[in-house]
Parts: sequence; C-alpha cells; structure tokens
Amino acid sequence: MSARAWLGLAVIAGAGVALVAVFRTPPSGAAPAEDGAAACGACHAEAHGEWQSSWHSRAWSDPEVRARSNDFANAECLPCHLPEPVLALAPGDPVRARAERGDEGVDCRACHALGGADAGRVAGTAEHADAPCRPKAVAELGGAAVCGPCHNQHQTVTEWLVSPYAAEGVDCVDCHMPFRGGDPARGRDHTMHGGHSLALLQAAVDLRARRAAAGVVIEVENVGAGHNFPTDERLRAADVFWRPLVPEGTPGSWRFLYRFRSPYRDEPIEETVLPARAMQTIPLADPDAAEAVEVALFYKLTPYWADPEHPDPERESMLVERVELGRFPPR
Repeated sequence: MSARAWLGLAVIAGAGVALVAVFRTPPSGAAPAEDGAAACGACHAEAHGEWQSSWHSRAWSDPEVRARSNDFANAECLPCHLPEPVLALAPGDPVRARAERGDEGVDCRACHALGGADAGRVAGTAEHADAPCRPKAVAELGGAAVCGPCHNQHQTVTEWLVSPYAAEGVDCVDCHMPFRGGDPARGRDHTMHGGHSLALLQAAVDLRARRAAAGVVIEVENVGAGHNFPTDERLRAADVFWRPLVPEGTPGSWRFLYRFRSPYRDEPIEETVLPARAMQTIPLADPDAAEAVEVALFYKLTPYWADPEHPDPERESMLVERVELGRFPPR
C-alpha cells in the first residue's frame, strides 16, 4: 500500500482517536527497555548524535511539554510523546504510549521498528539481512505514513495533503530531514528540523513591506512550508509587529499588528494561518507610520503572552524577518 493510501486510511479512521490515554504492554516488534536508542547508536553514531540533539528525543522530558500537559496528567498527550512503533500499527489504528524509556521520547524504534511477521527488524532504505537489526526496505519510511500518526493530530499532514507539495511529490522528510550536506549517499539528517529552527522558518516565509502614500502595505507569503504557516494550532503562532524609528534609526516600542494562528478546539478566534504558497496583505495606516518604521515577523512556540496587554516579542518569541522603510515623504 502506498504512503498516501496508508495515510488516508489513518486520517479517516483515527486521527482523533489516536490520542488514547493509556500505557500498555509494548506490541510485537517493540524494543525491551534495555534495547533503546543507545543500541542503535552503536552502529549508527551520526544519526544517533543528531537524534540526541533533536526535539524528538526530548518529546517526553522537555520542561515546556511537561508544563503544558500538566506533567502528563493530560494523558492524551502521551501516545505521541512516548510512542510505540508506528510501523507496527495496522492502518487506522491509534498510536499507543509505551511503558518504558521515557527519557528517550520519540526514539529510533518509534519510527523504524517493524511488527507482525517482521517483528525484530527495522525499516530502512535498503535490505541488509546480515546486519544486527536486519533492516528491511520500506518505502513508507520516507513519508507521511510514519509522520502522520502523530503529526496529524493537529492536521499538519492533512494541510500538506491538500497543498501543491503533495501533488509535486515533496514529502515531509524533504524539508524536515534533508540529506546531510545535500548528498543522498550520506543519508538523512536526524536532527528533525522544525519550528525551533530559525533557518527553516526563514525558508518558509517572506516578509515584505512597501510605502503606499503615507501608510505601509505589508505582505507575508508562505513560500516554503508544505503546510500552513504556522501549523499545530495548540502551540504555534506568528505575529507581525512594527515600530517607528524616531529619530530616524532609533527604535521605539513594538506595536502589535497581526497574528497568524489557527484556533485550538473551541477557542473564539479567527482562522488566520497561511496555507502553502498563500499570501496575506496587511495594511498599516497609523499616522506614526509616515515616519521611518521597522516591521518584523516573530514566531512563537507557545501562543500566549505573559502580559497580553503589553506583549514583548523580543523576549517571548523568535525574530524571523525584519524590514525597514524610510519616512514619507523623504527629507
């Protein structure tokens, strides 16, 4: 079955059900507690080192995750932060939480271990039956069939499926696990680049600003993300701020202008995310914008400000791009 077909079944049959909040005995094909990521690192040192530095490895232990899940008292978060092997699932089955190796979060076997008749083997890009883990070539390994069971909980994979990227054959790993040094012979980078990566964010969007009489017209375009920008409505947001540079070149205080975000569940907010290759035009008509101004796009890993009346984007979010415009009319 193709990755697209597998994912379609999974999305239809169980995207919401996948948040099953129980620990269970590991299924056939899951690793025992003493056979975790370190065992993989003995042969795959480079990938293991990259994974150790990734947010996948911290999916269970990250203090922000622990805080937002009430230390996993909100147990529906467990299956995707401590998952059993997703390739051992039948299409449409929900992800299940494993009962061991919590400090490894989304570990090697979560994405690579096989089940059923292939229990004890791992998914790879080529057959190596004589290797200790007996890799089996599995086409689904490179795409949304592996990522979807967890990353479609908040519709990220569904967003990709309706984007031009899916039709063009550009898959999750092409952006999030690029070939090391651009060389396919070196394999894919297991750092799992995502929303914590400034370089990836800057490749995803373009910020532009131009004068329109005394005002300013701002454009934000999703040029590189294969899904909505931002994606994952539970946590992410992106904000446009501006400030006058008065006297010219001296910044004033940041002023909020526009937020990109999708409502989470029943939040009473407007859907403002940018689909793949979409553009949002944002007018700035404040009289102070006749002076020299700076416009900036910030990316926020958690959507709520410490002080909503006085947000501090430089302290609480990540500067992605900025543009300066001189005063109108020029002196």
